Amino acid sequence: MLRIKTLQDLFKRYRRPGDLVFAVLFLGFALFLLVSLGDQTTWVKRTKTFAQPAFWPTIAIYAMVRFGGLHLVGSLVSPKIEGRWVEVKFWLKSLEYAVWFMVYVLIVPLLGYLPASILFASTLTFRLGYRGWRWAGLAALVATTVVVIFKTFLQVKVPGGQLYELLPDTARAFMLTYF
Repeated sequence: MLRIKTLQDLFKRYRRPGDLVFAVLFLGFALFLLVSLGDQTTWVKRTKTFAQPAFWPTIAIYAMVRFGGLHLVGSLVSPKIEGRWVEVKFWLKSLEYAVWFMVYVLIVPLLGYLPASILFASTLTFRLGYRGWRWAGLAALVATTVVVIFKTFLQVKVPGGQLYELLPDTARAFMLTYF
């Protein structure tokens, strides 16, 4: 077993499918941050450089642009590997769950925290392939437990849903306080 490697072996680049797409997107995002830097950070007069609010974000974004550019150049000069769009499609599948979460955020003010959480957990459980009342019941139990922990023990303030307005006064007060 020969364990000695040359310097060239140590820095050999192994390209993966989707690498070029990732490099372009990353560099584009870094350039967007660089353009936005002036509007989002400030340099304060009579303050040490390292204590400036804009110093570390500036360093980080310039490093992102530099390394993003190097990554793009490395992707362009590496041999092409098939399967780029298969990899991109795989990445896009994960965005489905961001959409599910945004729908959840939109329905909480309508239904209330508890009903929206039960619906969200049960729907995602079904979406993930777990069918049957046993799984739906387990998802509802987990959602209810999370709501009780957040609202009762941690006292997180979540706005009540419009659905709660249809309840009698005592039930509405109870639901707004604990669920």
